[in-house]
Amino acid sequence: METTLAIRLKIGDREYPMRVKIEDESKIRHAGKLINEKLRKYKEEYGLDDNQDLLAMVAFDCMVESLETSQVNTDDSEHIKSSISHINALLAKAL
Repeated sequence: METTLAIRLKIGDREYPMRVKIEDESKIRHAGKLINEKLRKYKEEYGLDDNQDLLAMVAFDCMVESLETSQVNTDDSEHIKSSISHINALLAKAL
């Protein structure tokens, strides 16, 4: 049976009640901290006070980072597959 924990996560100027798995609490709180850091960064960098604009910028930035990470993972997977195929071919020749 999964046990959940009721937490309140503050993002910007709002608090959000959430139910999370106990093992995910630390990760979720860390994500909230990173979002708040990006909000502060954009607020200082661009002088914006509109939280909706700031959150949209953070969401956009996070999506770009996610796409970049996905591409790196795809490239790494292709490199690994190629290396394994090459090693298999070398082993087949040796045997």
